Amino acid sequence: MRTHCIRCGECCIGSSPTLQAEDLSLVEAGVIAAKDLYTIRRGELVWDNVIEALTIAQEEILKVKEKKEGGCIFYDETAKACTIYEKRPAQCSAMACWDTAEFMRVYKEAKLAREDVIRDRVLLGLIEAHETRCSYEELQSHVKAIEAEGEKAVEKIIELLKFDFQMRPFLVQKLGLSPDKMDFLFGRPLADTIVMFGLKVIREP
Repeated sequence: MRTHCIRCGECCIGSSPTLQAEDLSLVEAGVIAAKDLYTIRRGELVWDNVIEALTIAQEEILKVKEKKEGGCIFYDETAKACTIYEKRPAQCSAMACWDTAEFMRVYKEAKLAREDVIRDRVLLGLIEAHETRCSYEELQSHVKAIEAEGEKAVEKIIELLKFDFQMRPFLVQKLGLSPDKMDFLFGRPLADTIVMFGLKVIREP
């Protein structure tokens, strides 16, 4: 039975960590920047590595971004090492594939949320407005209405998708926000996550 890490990298290649409340200091110190994160919003369908199943997020989650080919962005596959190892997130520090007790203890503690990180009241107001307008509950209600309302419900879905899609470049231009922070500030685009409802967006010129 294994009792220590053999640096196989499987935990880092498999997924990226969710930030716990105690990881706030890492964000404030710039070890993990906003551009390195994305937000899973409440109501979003996600893969839960702990229960190994798809589940609906019951609370907001901040996750470290992953590479296109998969795996945490802070993992160096060549060196088989974490590039922020000395200041890695709590879930990473607690990870031990041979004994999950400590990880589960950390996992059950409070998660970090956007309002813990962002101090700008204007930004927080925009996030709240976006949550109200583009909540997954709202989107789901229109999806469920397709059978009864048909094209009318589809038009409401498209309206939400357009608002979410167009808001991002607008705020980049008007407020000078960085494009690579959009997934942290407002979560992943609805045009991408709408697949959770069995729908697909086809963009036309």
